[in-house]
Amino acid sequence: MTRRGRVVLVGALALLLAGLVALLAPASRAAGPGSGAPTATVVREGDTLWAIAERQLPGRNPIAVVAEIRRLNDLDGYTVYTGQQLLLPAWR
Repeated sequence: MTRRGRVVLVGALALLLAGLVALLAPASRAAGPGSGAPTATVVREGDTLWAIAERQLPGRNPIAVVAEIRRLNDLDGYTVYTGQQLLLPAWR
């Protein structure tokens, strides 16, 4: 294949990839964070972020939910305290 042929092929593949990303991005955003107003919960004794994620948003990926809870609440780590109020993502 000539150099020009390779350049054309790479350009076409890049356009195809960009088109796929553009088509898939709105669909994934609709089911993700920001699809509604956050709700709140109060941390119970013995709770962890993982347990809260599984209890409050069952069926969702707990890793993604924990990451979003940390982002919404400006948490640097994973420690939560009994009685602490946390915002939850609105992924209903």
